[in-house]
Amino acid sequence: MKPTHETEAILTERFGKDSLIALATLAGGIPSVRTVDAFYCDGSFYVLTHALSAKMQQLSANPVCAVCGEWFTAHGVGENLGWFCKPENRAISDTMRTVFASWIDNGHNDFADENTCILRIRLTDGVLFCQGTRYDIDFT
Repeated sequence: MKPTHETEAILTERFGKDSLIALATLAGGIPSVRTVDAFYCDGSFYVLTHALSAKMQQLSANPVCAVCGEWFTAHGVGENLGWFCKPENRAISDTMRTVFASWIDNGHNDFADENTCILRIRLTDGVLFCQGTRYDIDFT
C-alpha cells in the first residue's frame, strides 16, 4: 500500500529528526553496511556526506540500497544531490542545518569543499512495525 497519513506520521515521528540508521550498499556483489546520521522527510532519508566516500562511490556504481532503523526496513535508490551549498539545495540544506544543529558546525564538515554533498535515499518499498501492526509500504 502507498504511504498513508498514519504511516507517514509514524515515520516522521521516528525519523524526522537526527536519527541513526543502517545503510547497505553493494559493490562487486559484496554488501557493505554502515551507520549514517540521517533524517526522514516525504519518502526519503537525507544524509550529509562526502562525494568521495566509499558509500557514495558504491551508490554511483549501483544506486540500489537498503536502510534499517527502529522497527523499519526499506529499499531505496541513492542519489547524490551535489554540493551542500549549491543554490538548488538551499531548502534541504537549511533543513539539515536545523535537524543536525548539535553537530553540523563542529568543524568536521568542510562546506567550502564541493565534495561535501547531500545523499538522498528515495525509498521504494518498506516494512514498518508499530504497536503490533505491520505496514507494508510502496513508496513508488
